[in-house]
Amino acid sequence: MRPMPRPIEALIHQPALAHNIARARELAPDAQVFAVVKANAYGHGIERVFDALRSADGFALLDLDEAQRIRDLGWRGPILLLEGCFETRDLELCSRLKLWHAVHQEQQIDWLAMHKTHEPHRVFLKLNSGMNRLGFTPSAFRGAWTRLNALPQVDEISLMTHFSDADGPRGIAHQTAVFKEATADLPGARTLSNSAAILRHAQDPAVRADWVRSGIMTYGSAPDYPEHGIAHWNLKPTMTLRSKVLAVQHLKEGDSVGYGSSFVAQRTMRIGTVACGYADGYPRHAGHGTPVLVGGARTSTIGRVSMDMLAVDLTDLPAEGIGSEVTLWGKGPKDAVLSIDEVAQAAGTIGYELMCAIAKRVPVHVETLA
Repeated sequence: MRPMPRPIEALIHQPALAHNIARARELAPDAQVFAVVKANAYGHGIERVFDALRSADGFALLDLDEAQRIRDLGWRGPILLLEGCFETRDLELCSRLKLWHAVHQEQQIDWLAMHKTHEPHRVFLKLNSGMNRLGFTPSAFRGAWTRLNALPQVDEISLMTHFSDADGPRGIAHQTAVFKEATADLPGARTLSNSAAILRHAQDPAVRADWVRSGIMTYGSAPDYPEHGIAHWNLKPTMTLRSKVLAVQHLKEGDSVGYGSSFVAQRTMRIGTVACGYADGYPRHAGHGTPVLVGGARTSTIGRVSMDMLAVDLTDLPAEGIGSEVTLWGKGPKDAVLSIDEVAQAAGTIGYELMCAIAKRVPVHVETLA
């Protein structure tokens, strides 16, 4: 007889992934769509999301190992390395796997000039239009283009930039103006839009351009939360973290809960202990009042999150107790949804971090496409 597993698990929802990538195409109908699968598909697992994202025109990521995994799954279409190569020998794998790659600094052009290849590469020349992270400055951009254009190792040069404020009030006008001026009269496909730009600004043909890069929106998180949630953008949650109530405690006024006695009951209460903690990837800094669902009904955490457990308020949920399903984020019973963005905000972080933080000890299951 096999021992009963600890009840926590993560679910990956392939139908939601397919819906969200279709939303990117709907919002940018005349552009091609990169599904961004960096960081192991934002913690979802490349192999788990691949079937749901095959409708994309290409995949974009960072690591050569992840590119190899995409090819091993049978993908023969475009794969873009968003940060390009990290050393000279990376170009050998780019040649073998037929990878497209970003060029954002002079050294990468030097490596290309020394690279021996029978098939020239498609590169994406990156402009630093104001984010000041990667890319050539506007004054250096055309010189970099000229160098690349003269290399026999380079076949096609596409042009790209990345927005810093597409999800906020500053917007993108200052960067699109820089990009327009720096790339004027240069040939090649263009890609500017990340998820926030797809959702908020893709009605402008110059913004959606030739390719859009669907990142966090693919995984059911709103980049401009709390101004807008996923329901506003018609996105669906793609990851659920759920567990069960292990024990029930009855508190009287003045009783404390958890390490440091950070929560003290102001009334009689009924609380549940849940098999989930920071060692599972749940944010330790999620404070008292972080939303959860128990049996599909909304309630909240109380006290500090421990390594393996946390406490939830069951006082107003008399039907729930030991064995009740607890949704930490994602899809709950009775069609209830708790967005990962809401949980992340309560923990002082963003949904991206929670997705990527699921611990290896948490079993992962996949809801497959019909």
